[in-house]
Amino acid sequence: MDERRPQLKQQIFAFVSSALVFMIVYNFAAWYASEVEKVPSFVFDFEKYIPFLPWSIIPYMTSGIFFCSVFFLCKNQEQLKVLTKRMLFVTVAAGFFFILFPLKFSLPKPQVNASILNVSFYFLKLFDSPFNQSPSLHIAYAFIFWTLFRELKRFRTLFMLWLIMLGISTLTTYQHHFIDILSGTILAHISFIIFPYRKNDFRYRNFQVANFYFLSGWILVSAALLLDKFSGHLWLIVLWLAAISMIIGYHYQKNRIHFLKNNNGKISLGRKVFYAPYLIIYWMFWKFLRKNKKPLEIAPRIYISSRPGREDLHFFKINPDTLVYDLSAEMEEIPDLKNKSLYRSVPFLDIGTFDVNETRQLVAEITESYSNLPMEGKIFIHCTMGFTRSSVIGILVMKNILSLPVDEAVTMMTGIHKNAVIHPYLKDFLKKI
Repeated sequence: MDERRPQLKQQIFAFVSSALVFMIVYNFAAWYASEVEKVPSFVFDFEKYIPFLPWSIIPYMTSGIFFCSVFFLCKNQEQLKVLTKRMLFVTVAAGFFFILFPLKFSLPKPQVNASILNVSFYFLKLFDSPFNQSPSLHIAYAFIFWTLFRELKRFRTLFMLWLIMLGISTLTTYQHHFIDILSGTILAHISFIIFPYRKNDFRYRNFQVANFYFLSGWILVSAALLLDKFSGHLWLIVLWLAAISMIIGYHYQKNRIHFLKNNNGKISLGRKVFYAPYLIIYWMFWKFLRKNKKPLEIAPRIYISSRPGREDLHFFKINPDTLVYDLSAEMEEIPDLKNKSLYRSVPFLDIGTFDVNETRQLVAEITESYSNLPMEGKIFIHCTMGFTRSSVIGILVMKNILSLPVDEAVTMMTGIHKNAVIHPYLKDFLKKI
Protein backbone atom coordinates (compact mmCIF):
# COMPACT_ATOMS: atom_id res chain seq x y z
CA MET A 1 0.00 0.00 0.00
CA ASP A 2 1.30 3.43 -0.95
CA GLU A 3 0.38 5.77 1.91
CA ARG A 4 2.24 8.78 0.52
CA ARG A 5 0.06 11.79 -0.25
CA PRO A 6 -0.26 12.34 -4.00
CA GLN A 7 1.55 15.33 -5.43
CA LEU A 8 -0.46 18.02 -7.16
CA LYS A 9 1.19 17.26 -10.50
CA GLN A 10 0.15 13.60 -10.15
CA GLN A 11 -3.46 14.62 -9.47
CA ILE A 12 -3.47 17.00 -12.42
CA PHE A 13 -1.99 14.32 -14.68
CA ALA A 14 -4.64 11.80 -13.55
CA PHE A 15 -7.43 14.30 -14.16
CA VAL A 16 -6.14 15.44 -17.57
CA SER A 17 -5.59 11.84 -18.70
CA SER A 18 -9.09 10.79 -17.67
CA ALA A 19 -10.65 13.90 -19.23
CA LEU A 20 -8.80 13.43 -22.53
CA VAL A 21 -9.75 9.76 -22.75
CA PHE A 22 -13.37 10.70 -22.00
CA MET A 23 -13.48 13.38 -24.71
CA ILE A 24 -11.89 11.13 -27.32
CA VAL A 25 -13.99 8.07 -26.55
CA TYR A 26 -17.28 9.90 -26.03
CA ASN A 27 -17.05 12.10 -29.11
CA PHE A 28 -15.82 9.31 -31.38
CA ALA A 29 -18.63 7.00 -30.24
CA ALA A 30 -21.21 9.79 -30.73
CA TRP A 31 -19.86 10.51 -34.22
CA TYR A 32 -19.89 6.81 -35.10
CA ALA A 33 -23.50 6.37 -33.94
CA SER A 34 -24.57 9.46 -35.90
CA GLU A 35 -23.21 7.81 -39.05
CA VAL A 36 -25.14 4.58 -38.49
CA GLU A 37 -28.23 4.44 -40.70
CA LYS A 38 -30.63 3.26 -37.99
CA VAL A 39 -29.90 3.44 -34.25
CA PRO A 40 -32.50 1.69 -32.06
CA SER A 41 -33.82 2.58 -28.62
CA PHE A 42 -34.68 0.36 -25.68
CA VAL A 43 -37.52 1.47 -23.43
CA PHE A 44 -39.33 -0.29 -20.59
CA ASP A 45 -43.10 0.17 -20.49
CA PHE A 46 -43.05 1.94 -17.12
CA GLU A 47 -40.79 4.71 -18.43
CA LYS A 48 -43.78 6.55 -19.91
CA TYR A 49 -44.72 7.45 -16.32
CA ILE A 50 -41.37 9.13 -15.56
CA PRO A 51 -41.98 12.89 -15.38
CA PHE A 52 -39.83 15.52 -17.05
CA LEU A 53 -38.44 17.78 -14.32
CA PRO A 54 -36.56 20.77 -15.77
CA TRP A 55 -34.94 21.73 -12.43
CA SER A 56 -33.21 18.33 -12.29
CA ILE A 57 -30.79 19.63 -14.92
CA ILE A 58 -28.93 21.23 -11.97
CA PRO A 59 -27.80 17.98 -10.27
CA TYR A 60 -27.32 16.44 -13.73
CA MET A 61 -24.80 19.13 -14.73
CA THR A 62 -22.83 18.83 -11.48
CA SER A 63 -21.40 15.53 -12.69
CA GLY A 64 -18.82 17.57 -14.61
CA ILE A 65 -17.86 19.48 -11.47
CA PHE A 66 -17.42 16.25 -9.53
CA PHE A 67 -15.35 14.81 -12.40
CA CYS A 68 -12.95 17.71 -12.10
CA SER A 69 -12.68 17.60 -8.31
CA VAL A 70 -12.53 13.94 -7.19
CA PHE A 71 -8.91 13.50 -8.23
CA PHE A 72 -7.94 16.18 -5.73
CA LEU A 73 -9.73 14.46 -2.85
CA CYS A 74 -7.44 11.42 -2.87
CA LYS A 75 -5.57 11.05 0.42
CA ASN A 76 -2.81 8.73 -0.79
CA GLN A 77 -1.18 7.62 -4.01
CA GLU A 78 -2.84 4.21 -4.08
CA GLN A 79 -6.26 5.83 -3.85
CA LEU A 80 -5.39 8.10 -6.77
CA LYS A 81 -4.13 5.15 -8.85
CA VAL A 82 -7.26 3.08 -8.15
CA LEU A 83 -9.54 6.04 -8.92
CA THR A 84 -7.76 6.73 -12.21
CA LYS A 85 -7.88 3.08 -13.27
CA ARG A 86 -11.60 2.88 -12.50
CA MET A 87 -12.38 6.10 -14.39
CA LEU A 88 -10.37 5.04 -17.43
CA PHE A 89 -11.83 1.54 -17.38
CA VAL A 90 -15.50 2.59 -17.28
CA THR A 91 -14.89 5.24 -19.95
CA VAL A 92 -13.21 2.85 -22.39
CA ALA A 93 -15.57 -0.07 -21.61
CA ALA A 94 -18.62 2.17 -22.10
CA GLY A 95 -17.13 3.40 -25.38
CA PHE A 96 -16.95 -0.17 -26.70
CA PHE A 97 -20.64 -0.66 -25.90
CA PHE A 98 -21.56 2.70 -27.45
CA ILE A 99 -19.94 1.52 -30.70
CA LEU A 100 -20.94 -2.15 -30.66
CA PHE A 101 -24.53 -1.61 -29.44
CA PRO A 102 -25.45 2.01 -30.18
CA LEU A 103 -28.68 3.27 -28.66
CA LYS A 104 -30.42 6.63 -28.70
CA PHE A 105 -32.89 8.38 -26.44
CA SER A 106 -36.38 8.15 -27.90
CA LEU A 107 -38.80 10.27 -25.83
CA PRO A 108 -39.57 13.83 -27.02
CA LYS A 109 -38.17 16.44 -24.65
CA PRO A 110 -40.71 19.12 -23.60
CA GLN A 111 -39.97 22.81 -24.07
CA VAL A 112 -38.29 24.55 -21.12
CA ASN A 113 -39.62 28.03 -20.37
CA ALA A 114 -37.47 29.13 -17.42
CA SER A 115 -34.66 31.23 -18.86
CA ILE A 116 -31.92 30.07 -16.48
CA LEU A 117 -32.76 26.41 -16.95
CA ASN A 118 -33.15 26.95 -20.69
CA VAL A 119 -29.51 28.06 -20.85
CA SER A 120 -28.46 24.81 -19.16
CA PHE A 121 -30.50 22.71 -21.59
CA TYR A 122 -29.09 24.69 -24.52
CA PHE A 123 -25.56 24.04 -23.24
CA LEU A 124 -26.42 20.36 -22.84
CA LYS A 125 -27.75 20.21 -26.38
CA LEU A 126 -24.49 21.65 -27.73
CA PHE A 127 -22.13 19.33 -25.90
CA ASP A 128 -24.18 16.20 -25.18
CA SER A 129 -25.45 13.59 -27.59
CA PRO A 130 -28.71 11.64 -28.03
CA PHE A 131 -26.45 8.60 -28.51
CA ASN A 132 -23.93 7.07 -26.07
CA GLN A 133 -26.76 5.81 -23.91
CA SER A 134 -25.96 2.41 -22.41
CA PRO A 135 -24.13 2.15 -20.07
CA SER A 136 -24.68 5.61 -18.61
CA LEU A 137 -21.36 7.20 -17.73
CA HIS A 138 -23.22 9.63 -15.47
CA ILE A 139 -24.26 6.66 -13.34
CA ALA A 140 -20.94 4.81 -13.48
CA TYR A 141 -19.04 7.97 -12.54
CA ALA A 142 -21.49 8.74 -9.72
CA PHE A 143 -20.76 5.41 -8.04
CA ILE A 144 -17.02 6.02 -8.41
CA PHE A 145 -17.38 9.57 -7.03
CA TRP A 146 -19.05 8.13 -3.95
CA THR A 147 -15.97 6.02 -3.12
CA LEU A 148 -14.22 9.35 -2.42
CA PHE A 149 -17.12 11.33 -0.98
CA ARG A 150 -18.02 8.65 1.57
CA GLU A 151 -14.70 9.26 3.32
CA LEU A 152 -15.45 12.94 3.93
CA LYS A 153 -16.01 13.85 7.58
CA ARG A 154 -18.28 16.78 6.74
CA PHE A 155 -21.21 16.95 4.30
CA ARG A 156 -20.99 13.20 3.64
CA THR A 157 -24.78 12.74 3.80
CA LEU A 158 -25.32 15.82 1.63
CA PHE A 159 -23.06 14.40 -1.08
CA MET A 160 -24.79 11.02 -0.86
CA LEU A 161 -28.22 12.61 -1.37
CA TRP A 162 -26.89 14.82 -4.17
CA LEU A 163 -25.44 11.83 -6.02
CA ILE A 164 -28.79 10.05 -5.68
CA MET A 165 -30.47 13.11 -7.22
CA LEU A 166 -27.81 13.12 -9.93
CA GLY A 167 -28.66 9.52 -10.75
CA ILE A 168 -32.40 10.20 -10.85
CA SER A 169 -31.84 13.29 -12.98
CA THR A 170 -30.54 11.16 -15.83
CA LEU A 171 -34.15 9.98 -16.19
CA THR A 172 -36.05 13.16 -15.32
CA THR A 173 -34.05 15.35 -17.72
CA TYR A 174 -34.93 12.86 -20.47
CA GLN A 175 -31.29 12.09 -21.16
CA HIS A 176 -31.28 8.34 -20.47
CA HIS A 177 -33.55 5.31 -20.42
CA PHE A 178 -33.69 2.94 -17.48
CA ILE A 179 -31.58 0.26 -19.16
CA ASP A 180 -28.74 2.80 -19.27
CA ILE A 181 -28.97 3.25 -15.49
CA LEU A 182 -28.80 -0.48 -14.86
CA SER A 183 -25.87 -1.05 -17.20
CA GLY A 184 -23.99 1.95 -15.79
CA THR A 185 -24.41 0.60 -12.27
CA ILE A 186 -23.20 -2.84 -13.31
CA LEU A 187 -20.17 -1.32 -15.08
CA ALA A 188 -19.22 0.67 -11.96
CA HIS A 189 -19.31 -2.42 -9.75
CA ILE A 190 -17.26 -4.39 -12.25
CA SER A 191 -14.62 -1.65 -11.98
CA PHE A 192 -14.67 -1.97 -8.17
CA ILE A 193 -14.03 -5.71 -8.44
CA ILE A 194 -11.31 -5.47 -11.11
CA PHE A 195 -9.56 -2.57 -9.35
CA PRO A 196 -10.11 -3.05 -5.60
CA TYR A 197 -8.80 -0.52 -3.12
CA ARG A 198 -6.29 -2.03 -0.66
CA LYS A 199 -6.78 -5.56 -1.89
CA ASN A 200 -4.66 -7.20 0.81
CA ASP A 201 -5.82 -5.02 3.72
CA PHE A 202 -8.19 -7.05 5.92
CA ARG A 203 -10.01 -3.84 6.96
CA TYR A 204 -11.31 -3.42 3.40
CA ARG A 205 -12.11 -7.09 2.78
CA ASN A 206 -15.83 -6.67 3.49
CA PHE A 207 -16.14 -3.91 0.89
CA GLN A 208 -14.62 -6.21 -1.71
CA VAL A 209 -16.98 -9.06 -0.86
CA ALA A 210 -19.93 -6.66 -0.72
CA ASN A 211 -19.20 -5.50 -4.27
CA PHE A 212 -19.70 -9.04 -5.56
CA TYR A 213 -23.10 -9.16 -3.85
CA PHE A 214 -24.04 -5.70 -5.16
CA LEU A 215 -22.97 -6.63 -8.68
CA SER A 216 -25.01 -9.84 -8.49
CA GLY A 217 -27.98 -7.85 -7.20
CA TRP A 218 -27.92 -5.34 -10.07
CA ILE A 219 -27.50 -8.12 -12.63
CA LEU A 220 -30.54 -9.85 -11.12
CA VAL A 221 -32.56 -6.60 -11.21
CA SER A 222 -31.70 -6.24 -14.89
CA ALA A 223 -32.57 -9.87 -15.57
CA ALA A 224 -35.92 -9.54 -13.75
CA LEU A 225 -36.97 -6.47 -15.75
CA LEU A 226 -35.81 -7.88 -19.08
CA LEU A 227 -37.54 -11.21 -18.47
CA ASP A 228 -40.67 -9.36 -17.36
CA LYS A 229 -40.65 -7.36 -20.58
CA PHE A 230 -40.19 -10.35 -22.88
CA SER A 231 -41.58 -13.34 -20.96
CA GLY A 232 -44.19 -12.17 -18.47
CA HIS A 233 -44.66 -10.69 -15.02
CA LEU A 234 -43.96 -13.94 -13.19
CA TRP A 235 -40.25 -13.27 -13.67
CA LEU A 236 -40.46 -10.28 -11.32
CA ILE A 237 -39.89 -12.82 -8.54
CA VAL A 238 -36.21 -12.54 -9.49
CA LEU A 239 -36.33 -9.12 -7.79
CA TRP A 240 -36.56 -11.07 -4.51
CA LEU A 241 -33.19 -12.67 -5.25
CA ALA A 242 -31.80 -9.26 -6.17
CA ALA A 243 -33.00 -7.81 -2.86
CA ILE A 244 -31.39 -10.67 -0.92
CA SER A 245 -28.08 -10.15 -2.69
CA MET A 246 -28.02 -6.38 -2.12
CA ILE A 247 -29.08 -6.65 1.52
CA ILE A 248 -26.35 -9.21 2.19
CA GLY A 249 -23.87 -6.86 0.48
CA TYR A 250 -24.99 -4.08 2.83
CA HIS A 251 -24.52 -6.36 5.85
CA TYR A 252 -21.02 -7.20 4.66
CA GLN A 253 -20.18 -3.51 4.33
CA LYS A 254 -21.29 -2.94 7.92
CA ASN A 255 -19.83 -6.27 9.15
CA ARG A 256 -23.19 -7.22 10.68
CA ILE A 257 -22.39 -10.72 11.87
CA HIS A 258 -25.86 -11.28 13.34
CA PHE A 259 -27.88 -10.49 10.21
CA LEU A 260 -29.10 -14.10 10.30
CA LYS A 261 -28.38 -15.73 13.66
CA ASN A 262 -29.17 -14.29 17.08
CA ASN A 263 -26.89 -14.57 20.11
CA ASN A 264 -28.14 -18.11 20.75
CA GLY A 265 -27.34 -19.26 17.23
CA LYS A 266 -30.99 -19.37 16.10
CA ILE A 267 -32.36 -18.05 12.80
CA SER A 268 -35.90 -16.71 13.10
CA LEU A 269 -38.66 -18.11 10.90
CA GLY A 270 -39.07 -14.79 9.09
CA ARG A 271 -35.39 -14.68 8.18
CA LYS A 272 -35.44 -18.31 7.11
CA VAL A 273 -38.27 -17.52 4.70
CA PHE A 274 -36.79 -14.29 3.32
CA TYR A 275 -33.22 -15.61 2.97
CA ALA A 276 -34.32 -19.09 1.87
CA PRO A 277 -32.43 -19.05 -1.50
CA TYR A 278 -29.24 -17.89 0.22
CA LEU A 279 -29.58 -20.52 2.96
CA ILE A 280 -30.25 -23.27 0.40
CA ILE A 281 -27.13 -22.32 -1.58
CA TYR A 282 -25.02 -22.40 1.58
CA TRP A 283 -26.52 -25.74 2.57
CA MET A 284 -25.59 -27.14 -0.86
CA PHE A 285 -22.03 -25.82 -0.56
CA TRP A 286 -21.79 -27.36 2.91
CA LYS A 287 -23.34 -30.66 1.81
CA PHE A 288 -21.23 -31.27 -1.28
CA LEU A 289 -18.05 -29.18 -1.05
CA ARG A 290 -16.75 -29.39 2.52
CA LYS A 291 -13.62 -31.50 2.92
CA ASN A 292 -12.74 -32.14 6.58
CA LYS A 293 -15.79 -33.96 7.95
CA LYS A 294 -13.73 -35.40 10.79
CA PRO A 295 -12.34 -33.13 13.54
CA LEU A 296 -8.66 -32.21 13.33
CA GLU A 297 -6.71 -31.98 16.58
CA ILE A 298 -4.61 -28.80 16.45
CA ALA A 299 -3.49 -28.98 20.09
CA PRO A 300 -4.18 -31.48 22.88
CA ARG A 301 -7.99 -31.71 23.22
CA ILE A 302 -8.64 -28.79 20.81
CA TYR A 303 -10.27 -29.63 17.49
CA ILE A 304 -11.44 -27.74 14.38
CA SER A 305 -13.60 -28.84 11.47
CA SER A 306 -16.44 -27.85 9.19
CA ARG A 307 -19.96 -27.81 10.57
CA PRO A 308 -20.77 -31.49 11.27
CA GLY A 309 -23.91 -33.21 10.07
CA ARG A 310 -25.84 -35.79 12.07
CA GLU A 311 -24.08 -38.56 10.17
CA ASP A 312 -20.67 -37.12 11.21
CA LEU A 313 -21.40 -36.67 14.89
CA HIS A 314 -19.98 -40.04 15.93
CA PHE A 315 -16.51 -38.79 14.93
CA PHE A 316 -16.67 -36.03 17.53
CA LYS A 317 -17.53 -38.02 20.69
CA ILE A 318 -19.35 -35.10 22.26
CA ASN A 319 -19.90 -35.09 26.04
CA PRO A 320 -21.34 -32.51 28.48
CA ASP A 321 -17.83 -31.13 29.11
CA THR A 322 -17.26 -30.35 25.40
CA LEU A 323 -17.08 -26.63 24.62
CA VAL A 324 -18.40 -25.93 21.10
CA TYR A 325 -17.58 -22.63 19.41
CA ASP A 326 -19.78 -22.19 16.34
CA LEU A 327 -18.24 -19.55 14.01
CA SER A 328 -20.79 -20.05 11.22
CA ALA A 329 -22.97 -17.04 10.39
CA GLU A 330 -25.04 -18.88 7.77
CA MET A 331 -26.30 -22.15 9.26
CA GLU A 332 -27.78 -23.23 12.57
CA GLU A 333 -26.08 -25.85 14.68
CA ILE A 334 -27.55 -29.35 14.57
CA PRO A 335 -29.63 -29.96 17.75
CA ASP A 336 -27.77 -33.15 18.68
CA LEU A 337 -24.51 -31.25 18.98
CA LYS A 338 -25.98 -28.10 20.49
CA ASN A 339 -27.97 -29.87 23.22
CA LYS A 340 -25.24 -32.30 24.29
CA SER A 341 -22.43 -29.77 24.75
CA LEU A 342 -21.59 -26.34 26.16
CA TYR A 343 -22.56 -24.42 23.04
CA ARG A 344 -21.44 -20.90 22.13
CA SER A 345 -22.44 -19.03 18.94
CA VAL A 346 -19.73 -16.59 17.79
CA PRO A 347 -20.48 -15.89 14.10
CA PHE A 348 -18.04 -14.36 11.62
CA LEU A 349 -18.97 -13.52 8.03
CA ASP A 350 -17.64 -15.96 5.44
CA ILE A 351 -14.43 -14.76 3.68
CA GLY A 352 -15.02 -11.39 5.33
CA THR A 353 -13.30 -9.18 7.86
CA PHE A 354 -12.45 -10.46 11.31
CA ASP A 355 -13.09 -7.74 13.88
CA VAL A 356 -9.85 -7.31 15.84
CA ASN A 357 -11.45 -6.75 19.24
CA GLU A 358 -14.02 -9.54 18.89
CA THR A 359 -11.32 -11.94 17.73
CA ARG A 360 -9.05 -11.05 20.65
CA GLN A 361 -11.90 -11.60 23.11
CA LEU A 362 -12.82 -14.94 21.58
CA VAL A 363 -9.24 -16.23 21.50
CA ALA A 364 -8.71 -15.09 25.11
CA GLU A 365 -11.93 -16.85 26.14
CA ILE A 366 -10.94 -20.10 24.42
CA THR A 367 -7.46 -19.91 25.96
CA GLU A 368 -8.89 -19.42 29.45
CA SER A 369 -11.46 -22.18 28.93
CA TYR A 370 -8.66 -24.51 27.87
CA SER A 371 -6.73 -23.88 31.07
CA ASN A 372 -9.84 -24.81 33.09
CA LEU A 373 -10.91 -27.88 31.09
CA PRO A 374 -12.14 -30.83 33.15
CA MET A 375 -10.47 -34.22 32.72
CA GLU A 376 -12.94 -35.34 30.02
CA GLY A 377 -13.34 -31.88 28.52
CA LYS A 378 -12.33 -30.75 25.05
CA ILE A 379 -12.83 -27.75 22.78
CA PHE A 380 -14.38 -27.98 19.33
CA ILE A 381 -14.19 -24.96 16.94
CA HIS A 382 -16.05 -25.03 13.64
CA CYS A 383 -17.41 -22.74 10.94
CA THR A 384 -19.47 -23.80 7.90
CA MET A 385 -16.99 -25.15 5.37
CA GLY A 386 -14.02 -25.39 7.72
CA PHE A 387 -11.53 -23.72 5.39
CA THR A 388 -10.98 -20.21 6.75
CA ARG A 389 -12.76 -19.02 9.91
CA SER A 390 -12.04 -22.05 12.10
CA SER A 391 -8.48 -22.17 10.71
CA VAL A 392 -7.79 -18.52 11.60
CA ILE A 393 -9.17 -18.82 15.13
CA GLY A 394 -7.34 -22.14 15.47
CA ILE A 395 -4.03 -20.50 14.51
CA LEU A 396 -4.46 -17.82 17.16
CA VAL A 397 -5.44 -20.37 19.79
CA MET A 398 -2.38 -22.49 18.90
CA LYS A 399 -0.22 -19.37 19.15
CA ASN A 400 -1.46 -18.71 22.69
CA ILE A 401 -1.53 -22.23 24.06
CA LEU A 402 1.67 -23.50 22.46
CA SER A 403 3.53 -20.15 22.76
CA LEU A 404 4.31 -20.02 19.05
CA PRO A 405 5.16 -17.13 16.71
CA VAL A 406 2.33 -16.41 14.27
CA ASP A 407 4.26 -17.67 11.23
CA GLU A 408 5.04 -20.95 12.95
CA ALA A 409 1.42 -21.37 14.02
CA VAL A 410 0.33 -20.81 10.40
CA THR A 411 2.83 -23.42 9.20
CA MET A 412 1.60 -25.92 11.79
CA MET A 413 -2.03 -25.30 10.83
CA THR A 414 -1.43 -25.80 7.11
CA GLY A 415 0.46 -28.98 7.95
CA ILE A 416 -2.40 -30.34 10.05
CA HIS A 417 -5.25 -28.96 7.91
CA LYS A 418 -4.42 -29.48 4.22
CA ASN A 419 -7.55 -27.57 3.11
CA ALA A 420 -6.97 -24.48 5.27
CA VAL A 421 -7.26 -21.26 3.25
CA ILE A 422 -5.18 -18.40 4.63
CA HIS A 423 -5.63 -15.52 2.20
CA PRO A 424 -2.92 -12.81 1.97
CA TYR A 425 -5.19 -10.29 3.71
CA LEU A 426 -5.51 -12.70 6.66
CA LYS A 427 -1.75 -12.84 7.23
CA ASP A 428 -1.75 -9.10 7.85
CA PHE A 429 -4.72 -9.54 10.20
CA LEU A 430 -3.01 -12.35 12.16
CA LYS A 431 -0.06 -10.06 12.85
CA LYS A 432 -2.41 -7.44 14.32
CA ILE A 433 -3.68 -9.80 17.04
